[in-house]
Amino acid sequence: MTELRNGGRILVDNLVAQGCDRIFHVPGESFLAVLDALVDADDIDLVTCRQEGGAAFMACADAAMTGRPGVCFVTRGPGATNASIGVHVAMQDSQPMLLFVGDVDRRMRDREGFQEVDLPAMFAPLAKWSTRIEDARRIPEYVARAWNVAISGRPGPVVIALPEDMLLDAVEAVDRPPLPRLNQAPDARAMQTLSAMLDGAQRPVAIVGGAGWNAAAGAQFAAFAERRGIPVATAFRRQDALPADCAVYAGNLGYGPNPKLVARIKTADLLLVVGARLGEATTDGYTLITPDHPGQTLVHVHPDPSELGRVYQADVAICADMPSFAGAIALENRGTPSRLGAEAHAEWRVWSTPQPREGVALDLGQCVAAMREAMPADTIICNGAGNFSGWWHRYWHYGPQPSQLAPTAGAMGYGVPAAVAAALRAPERQVVAVAGDGDFLMNGQELATAVQHGANLLVIVVDNAAYGTIRMHQEREFPTRLSGTTLRNPDFAALARAFGGWAETVERTEAFAPALARALSQSGVRLLHLKTDVEVITAATTIAAIRNR
Repeated sequence: MTELRNGGRILVDNLVAQGCDRIFHVPGESFLAVLDALVDADDIDLVTCRQEGGAAFMACADAAMTGRPGVCFVTRGPGATNASIGVHVAMQDSQPMLLFVGDVDRRMRDREGFQEVDLPAMFAPLAKWSTRIEDARRIPEYVARAWNVAISGRPGPVVIALPEDMLLDAVEAVDRPPLPRLNQAPDARAMQTLSAMLDGAQRPVAIVGGAGWNAAAGAQFAAFAERRGIPVATAFRRQDALPADCAVYAGNLGYGPNPKLVARIKTADLLLVVGARLGEATTDGYTLITPDHPGQTLVHVHPDPSELGRVYQADVAICADMPSFAGAIALENRGTPSRLGAEAHAEWRVWSTPQPREGVALDLGQCVAAMREAMPADTIICNGAGNFSGWWHRYWHYGPQPSQLAPTAGAMGYGVPAAVAAALRAPERQVVAVAGDGDFLMNGQELATAVQHGANLLVIVVDNAAYGTIRMHQEREFPTRLSGTTLRNPDFAALARAFGGWAETVERTEAFAPALARALSQSGVRLLHLKTDVEVITAATTIAAIRNR
């Protein structure tokens, strides 16, 4: 006879069976049986967070670090709605994630009980799969399926509602082993066609990004591109898909790209897009590369067949996961190397080298340059959303994946939770959270999580006393007519010290490098509060320049 276990125990046992070793959560009375089972689960590290949005962001970032689903538990109603931002980011970022939500007792459903929400309906538009477990006997089936759905094809989030009383049911259940990841190798004939197209192309450009990249795949694709001499750009906030020291790396697309890279994309006769969906940010609103791309040949490689042909008409569509495709293309050994890749890389080198800006008290470009001098190449840079991130996107040279944790969904508040997750997953590496002042205060409370769990990380808060991105758009559309974008901020350094961290405030460029050195000599949570002028609104322009257009 199989041992009787309650639903909470069965759930934890099957998460262990699938390979889960860390759970991020905010506790709730709706899943007490799970918390009880975790007392005996030595294989799982339980990270207690301060807000469900932060916990969900940590799960997203953990998935980016490992390639396995990040796992998060929250309670119903308020917990679920707070966590929904992480589900949205996981979907748009194509990151595998499992969000378990404690639900109302099955006998209370459809009465608008305490904190009741129809969870599968609520999350259906946001997730790859949204469901509820009604029978504790089927928990192993649901967990194995959810894990596989999250990592297969285009990775993404799965949301599972857990009725409180179901987790208390004592039943017999058979645990399930993990399913093998279904890797799709590229079609041999399509690869032959691609090689022939590359032979005939005069101005090819590759764009890489999206889900499923790892350091090995990036290195294999880089070797192929270097042999061919093909310029390679990275999609928006996917700059670690290819090592920046690759001899044909041409820079990143997204907001404020190198105009010379934009020109190369527009004049390319062959576009090889590997992994990226070619979303709005990467394509500048579907204008840099249009869905029908007249005059250009498009070869689109993606792990999910439903993405191929969904928006872009591909001349050749190849369904394959990134490691399989990169491994196959690395074997391709045809053609005469082009000089275009080296030229594009030289252009990126110039573009990514910050020049001093006159009349600027605290020059963020020079701050990034100082970081490049002082910190290792494999440093993990984490950021949320805001103009502040543009200095790092342009001037930081990202190492092999994973070294950039940044939401393509443009969610504010991601950087600090992501840095906590990265620091716990890779304690041997330097981890930096870069946040704007508005961005930081959306999830700055997770510094308490970092301190509690012994995470080592550096936080850089860029404080221009404004919601800078919106201020920039405001100046473009309604110059000088300011409304709702000015902020009155706390003393961020004092706030960090209150959490138990080390902190300094920096107001001049020449003070940054010494302050950084002092920060790097410390352990635990460290914060540098950079006070900047909102006039210097981006790495490329000022408010005065915007008004004078």
